[in-house]
Amino acid sequence: MATELDEIFDRIAAWRREGTGVALATVVRTWGSSPRPAGSHLAVAETGAFVGSVSGGCIEGAVIGEAQAAIADGRPRLLEFGVSDEQAWAVGLACGGRVQVLVERVG
Repeated sequence: MATELDEIFDRIAAWRREGTGVALATVVRTWGSSPRPAGSHLAVAETGAFVGSVSGGCIEGAVIGEAQAAIADGRPRLLEFGVSDEQAWAVGLACGGRVQVLVERVG
């Protein structure tokens, strides 16, 4: 049975075969409550298509935008997102958690 990780890396391979630029975002650290644990992945094509998840809500949209920028300029990014308890649900982080995400171009 294929796992979510298999699906992500199969999609990356398919995009690369098509000549599409790809970036991989990885949750490298979390503090407090986080919807996705460290080691979670999100693959993003230069077209904006994506597979996987690093958080959800506004954070995922911001990571997709940074992934497209990393594809364009080749520079990795270390992103950190954190919110207060009052804002947590609005952006997809329950209980005021913080998430650090590494975004790197593939290939």
